[in-house]
Amino acid sequence: MKSESKIRNKILSVIAAVAGLGSTAAADTVPEMFSRPVEWRIGAEAMSAGVLPTNSYLRGENSKEKRISAAFGGALRADFSFNPATREGMLYPGLYQGIGLGMSGYSPGGLLGTPVSAYIYQGTPIYRFSDRLSLGYEWQFGAAFGWRHYSKDIAEDNVAIGSPVTAHMGISFKFNYRLSERWGFFVGVFANHYSNGNTSYPNKGVNTVGGSIGLAYVLNPQSGRKDASETVVDEADSKRWMYDIMAYGAWRKRGMSVGYLDEGVICPGKFGVMGLQMSPLYRINRYVAAGPSFDFQWDESGGLKPYWVDGSYDDNIKFRRPPFGKQISLGLSAHAELTMPIFSVNIGLGYDFLNPKGEKAFYQSLTLKTFVTRNLYINTGYRLGDFSDPQNLMLGIGIRL
Repeated sequence: MKSESKIRNKILSVIAAVAGLGSTAAADTVPEMFSRPVEWRIGAEAMSAGVLPTNSYLRGENSKEKRISAAFGGALRADFSFNPATREGMLYPGLYQGIGLGMSGYSPGGLLGTPVSAYIYQGTPIYRFSDRLSLGYEWQFGAAFGWRHYSKDIAEDNVAIGSPVTAHMGISFKFNYRLSERWGFFVGVFANHYSNGNTSYPNKGVNTVGGSIGLAYVLNPQSGRKDASETVVDEADSKRWMYDIMAYGAWRKRGMSVGYLDEGVICPGKFGVMGLQMSPLYRINRYVAAGPSFDFQWDESGGLKPYWVDGSYDDNIKFRRPPFGKQISLGLSAHAELTMPIFSVNIGLGYDFLNPKGEKAFYQSLTLKTFVTRNLYINTGYRLGDFSDPQNLMLGIGIRL
């Protein structure tokens, strides 16, 4: 009996020890971003802005012979913040992301229409003055629908907007003040850009700069905020290399000068674009990564000018098909990336050491990476030449190793 009792006690001791280890491990485990309820918030925003006179249509070369000088509008918003007890809630306090739906009008009316924007956004405090007051940034990326755009029959003089749908890109800085546990107030300044990514002509775009004011209401306040442990912070800020491989495609319009036409012609139809980026990025901390990229791009409209069929113009303009090697670009670029949960914003400056004849070698890119898993992301971006020449969209999918 004594031996059975000793065996039973040993078994119970082992079980207790395992249970203790399990409870310790559970206590040391930090919940991930969606393992706890997120904090939901809804809000409304009013905006007023000036329109930058960046093209002739906005400066007054339109049917009303008046400068388009002002914009106004509003938006409804819904976003969420991570639970303060989760890893992301502790590492990125105050970070929020959501969707917005807004409408804009322009003065004088009847020239640009009243486009409706649908967009995603993300923001976070960058400086806290007190427990209630903070200054933060916010970016927006989406699409604007319903422009009064260029066509042969309507708004023929509209060189600003050439399609009913454009991209909507915005950046703002906001003072946020917490009125109570549920109510918040914000005021700020913003800049918005609208263009169609060169998928249609004309594409001079519209740019606005102004101010906004709004209210927000928290549906389910989450309590229990605490600071991240030193171990969690060290892991999040650990320096390491990441490797992104991204393939993209798009379509574009093309205009060029041929023959005796100094002003150039818009080529009929649309041209395909395909590209590949291979980017080693060095993660400096939880917020910032930087590194080089090897860039390959094939543009169906690249290097066309030498292959123009003499005597063809306007809608009947024709080109011989250039060899594949005459339409590819190979370049190196330097990138800086804002790395946040779910989204990363990437800015690149590059130079093509091989490109189609007549194309600009110095190029820039702005892309948004939306991570659908820890390693797989959707890429949405835009490529420019010399900071002024729209080239093409960059719509693709990437993997992070």
